Amino acid sequence: MRDLFTIGEMAKLFNINIRTLRYYDIIGLLKPEYTDSKTNYRYYGSKQFEKLNTIRYLRALDMPIEKISEFFGHKDVNVMINLLKSQKNIIEEKKKELDLIERKINNRIKQIEEASSWNLEEINIKSFAERKAVVLKSEIPINDDLEYSIRKLERNHNLSSSVFLGKIGVRLSCDNIKNSNYNSFSSIFMLIEDEDLCQSPASSINSGEYALIRFCGTHKDAPPYYKKLVDYLDENSFQINGDSLEITYIDSGLTDYKNDYVTEIEIPFKRA
Repeated sequence: MRDLFTIGEMAKLFNINIRTLRYYDIIGLLKPEYTDSKTNYRYYGSKQFEKLNTIRYLRALDMPIEKISEFFGHKDVNVMINLLKSQKNIIEEKKKELDLIERKINNRIKQIEEASSWNLEEINIKSFAERKAVVLKSEIPINDDLEYSIRKLERNHNLSSSVFLGKIGVRLSCDNIKNSNYNSFSSIFMLIEDEDLCQSPASSINSGEYALIRFCGTHKDAPPYYKKLVDYLDENSFQINGDSLEITYIDSGLTDYKNDYVTEIEIPFKRA
C-alpha cells in the first residue's frame, strides 16, 4: 500500500476540491503529513483518510468549521455527541424557517394566480373577518413612489422585507372618499398573515362588509374606480363606514406588461 498521496490524488479520492484541502491546511484542520521544502508540494498519508472522512461527514451535516476544529482539539465521544445534538437543534430551527418560507411561497402563488384570473371592473360585496395589520399613518400623495414609505413602515415596526411580499397596501380616509378627494393616502399598511413572526403590536382592520373592485393598473389609476364604488354605494343607500384598503397584487415588481397589473380597492360600508 502506498504511504503518501499528492494533494491532487487526495482530492480525487475523496471528491473534494484542492482549494478546500489547501484551506484546511492553512487553518490547521488537516495539515499534510509531509510538505516538500523545495517544491512546497503537499503529501498526505493514508492514516489521514479517516480524519478527512470525519471532516466530510460533519461538513455534510452543515457543521461549521470552527466546531469541527473544536472536536479535533478535544477528540472525545461526549464532545461528538454534544456537537451532534447542537447541530440537530440548529437543523430543526432551519426546518421551521423553511416551512415558513414554503407557506409564504404558497400564499404568494395563490395570490398571483387568483389576481391573474379575476374579473376586472366588476363590483362585488365581500364580508371580511377582522384582519391584523401594522400601520404607518402618513399623508402620502397619490403620485409618490411608495418605496420610501414602505421602508419607513419596515423600520418603524422592525420588519424583515421578506415578510410582507404581496401584502402592502394604502388607505384613503373616509372623509376624503366622501369628498371625492383621491389625491393622497392617509396611511400605508402591511397585512399580518398567520405565519408572520411579527414582534410589533398590530392594529385591527374592522370586520364587516366591503364593496370591492379590481382593475388593471396601480394606485395612480385608482380615482375613477373609487368614484365607481362610491356611486354604487349611493345607488344602494349604503353608507361608507371607514377608510378604504387598496392593494396592488401585480405590478412592475412582477411583470413588465402593464396590461397584467391588478389592483384591488375595498370600501367598508353599512346598510341603511
